[in-house]
Amino acid sequence: MGEGRLLPEVERGAVRRITVVGEPVLHRRCAPVTEAHFGTADLARLVDDMFATNHVAHGAGLAANQVDVDLQLFVWDIEDDWGVRHVGHIANPVLDEEPVAGRRLVEEMEGCLSVPGPYKTVPRADHAVVRGQDKDGNPLVVEGRGYFARCLLHETDHLHGRLYLDRLATRERRDALREMEDLRDGVLARRAAMAERLGK
Repeated sequence: MGEGRLLPEVERGAVRRITVVGEPVLHRRCAPVTEAHFGTADLARLVDDMFATNHVAHGAGLAANQVDVDLQLFVWDIEDDWGVRHVGHIANPVLDEEPVAGRRLVEEMEGCLSVPGPYKTVPRADHAVVRGQDKDGNPLVVEGRGYFARCLLHETDHLHGRLYLDRLATRERRDALREMEDLRDGVLARRAAMAERLGK
């Protein structure tokens, strides 16, 4: 996540409450963004608010259902393994299916703003391509490698009603939820303090 000068989206956006594991909106497939949404002030405001919310939570990315909006949309602001910053948003993302033979799985620690606190090891492909549209309905293709690929895969999962917890063994998932109970209050307090510091 970029520090220093704020993104214009963060400057414009309002901070929204982040939904937490167990809330129904996180556990079902999101509705598509339609022609009725594209190019509207409401959708532009939602994107700005998601960037602002992601920023105060020190996130890499954020899906719309994480701010209690049932739409296939996510944003990202992330530095990849090579120090390159990626900033963007995508609606109705569809992952390109890569041949299994060409896919390399990497096991890395992963967290989630809707599971405040714990990080667990999750295997993900080290390359991802998503196709969708921007907030005005224009076609988009986004390619990521390494940590950026992990972000694209994690956020696309959200829009299908899946959390990284769903990729864990039962015991690991139980441990993560127990850790979350211990860590959540501290995480939420830090987010609130950051929002206050930014006047949001």
